[in-house]
Amino acid sequence: MTDRAKPLAGNRVLDLTRLLPGPLCTLHLADMGADVIKVEEPSVGDYARWYPPLSKTHGHFFLAINRNKRSVKIDLRSQEGKAVFKALAKTADIIVEGFRPGVMDRLGIGYETIAAINPRIVFCAISGYGADGPYRDRAGHDINYLSYAGIAEQMGGRDGPPQLINFQIADLAGGTLSACMGILAALVDAKATGKGRFVDVSMTDCSFAHAA
Repeated sequence: MTDRAKPLAGNRVLDLTRLLPGPLCTLHLADMGADVIKVEEPSVGDYARWYPPLSKTHGHFFLAINRNKRSVKIDLRSQEGKAVFKALAKTADIIVEGFRPGVMDRLGIGYETIAAINPRIVFCAISGYGADGPYRDRAGHDINYLSYAGIAEQMGGRDGPPQLINFQIADLAGGTLSACMGILAALVDAKATGKGRFVDVSMTDCSFAHAA
C-alpha cells in the first residue's frame, strides 16, 4: 500500500467512445488515476451496456471495461447539450472520441472549436482509417483493418486461408494502446507548453506500424 497519488490524478477525461477500443483506452487512463466522465447519448448510450450475459441490468463486458468511470447523458445534437459539453471541455485535459471522421465537427464540438476555448486540450480521435485519406469515410471492423495492414494473411496455416483469432489486434493494439500512448505523449507536451494537440489514431495504420 502507498499514499502516493496515481500518475494521472487531477486529469479529467471526457470519453465519447463506445464498445471496445475507446472504452478500453479510457479504462487504462482511469486505472492510472484520471477522472473519466463517460458522455452518452440519452436514448441508448453505449450499447455495450445491454450485451448479454447481463449482471442484473448491465452486460458483463460493459462493466468490465467501464469501471472507475463516471457517466453523464448529454444530447450533443441540441444547443443545450453542446453548451453543457463545452462547459465540461473547459475543465478537461483529454477528450477521446470514436465517431467517424467529421462527426464531431458537424456537431460543432470538433477539435478546433474545443481548442479555442481550452488550448491545452488533448483531443484523440480513434477511427478505422484516420481523419484524412481516401478511406476516411468507409465503415470497417477489426478484420478489415488487419487485411489492409497485411496482418490477416499471416494468421492460419501455411497452405490454408487466414484464420480469425480470439483477440482483436486492430482494435486493441492498433486502437486502444496506440491511442493511449499518443494521449500520454501529448499530455506531457501540453503540461510543458500549455498547448494540446489533435491525436489522430487510424486503427489500420497503427496495426501496420506494429507488424514488425
